[in-house]
Amino acid sequence: MDKMNCPPDFRCPISMEIMKDPVTIVTGVSYERKNIEKWFFVYNKKTCPTTMQCVESFDMTPNHTLKRLILSWKETLVAPSSTSSSMQQPLIKHDEMVSLFTALESSPFKVSSMRKIRAIVELGDETKSDFIRSGGVEAVVGMLINQFDNSDFVSFQACEEALGILHLLPLSKQDEKSFQLISKPDPMRSIAIILQRGSAEARFYAITIFRKIAKTGFNWNPLIEDQGIDLFKSLLELVYDGICNKASSYALEILFEILSSSKKSRLKAIEAGAICILIELLPDSNRSKSEKMLLLIKLLCESPEGRMAMVDHSLGIPVISKTLLQVSNLATKLGVKILWQVCNFHPTEWVLEEMLMHGAVKKMVTLLHLEGRLSSTKKKVLEMLKMHCNSWKRHQCFPCDLKDYLGVK
Repeated sequence: MDKMNCPPDFRCPISMEIMKDPVTIVTGVSYERKNIEKWFFVYNKKTCPTTMQCVESFDMTPNHTLKRLILSWKETLVAPSSTSSSMQQPLIKHDEMVSLFTALESSPFKVSSMRKIRAIVELGDETKSDFIRSGGVEAVVGMLINQFDNSDFVSFQACEEALGILHLLPLSKQDEKSFQLISKPDPMRSIAIILQRGSAEARFYAITIFRKIAKTGFNWNPLIEDQGIDLFKSLLELVYDGICNKASSYALEILFEILSSSKKSRLKAIEAGAICILIELLPDSNRSKSEKMLLLIKLLCESPEGRMAMVDHSLGIPVISKTLLQVSNLATKLGVKILWQVCNFHPTEWVLEEMLMHGAVKKMVTLLHLEGRLSSTKKKVLEMLKMHCNSWKRHQCFPCDLKDYLGVK
């Protein structure tokens, strides 16, 4: 299935996947049924994800016409063609593309112009390269900055369409010119605001651009200084919504890039509720996401504020305890590090009892037999057991033979 050349209207604006059961809501926008039902009834949203208009009715009408068009399009991809088997899709003339983005500044129809440009760029790598060589990035980024200062809906929609083009580009340091243009403060600010206020589709474009830029070792500090806690709230909202798994995963990756490079940024993330959100999502997450979330929690718990947020959350210790020996080896190592950080700096009676009651101590004893002799995880486990053995040994579930092993009475 050639998803890259799929007509944009065939994709669900929420998941960006080709629709199988499209339904139309009262705003006239079509979505994959299961995605819009999740938006309304699981996440209790009362807006249209694309237009962000408030909706009073959650009625959904099956879009049979769109479904037939999608099925017909799929058939053309797999059906042999005697007339076009040796023919490629006609190439778009260079002049046509150039004329579109050179007229962007003066055109009153910026949204439709952007969509036409995107349709050309989506044709393949050759048109992407031609777009970059011909000054398309400069034109689109310039339009993004100029239009963003306008407060009307159409201008904001044009900016969203601009991201629809830019997210298709490589944006690597190999394409240094495009990267330099997009990673400047003004474009990055515009992208960050669309991430906060844009439609579901535009937010996906924004997070995709951020992810590509994050891989280049980008310095996030100026953007954090400009956007403050709002940047972290928008990233965490994508993680929490969970409607688009790809967007959620990208947001976790970007959070890691930001938090691992700046200790100061961790305080803003904690203030935005990162610990609370990650703890609540962790039990229902798959292996990959669980590992990413645990890595973020570990980073945040390196600060006193992060450890306090962990201790203050009623599910903090129980959830981390549950991940030990259950998700993966990496998750277990991260879980031990988190508990070690908490035990070292906040060894309150409540914390120690929570660890015992929710199986963390029992699992740590098991780890003594599983981990290698020089394992750093085993060393941390031994440290915790020796440090707090006097508190735990009073309980019946604490192994008697372990007391001799640890040299305690």
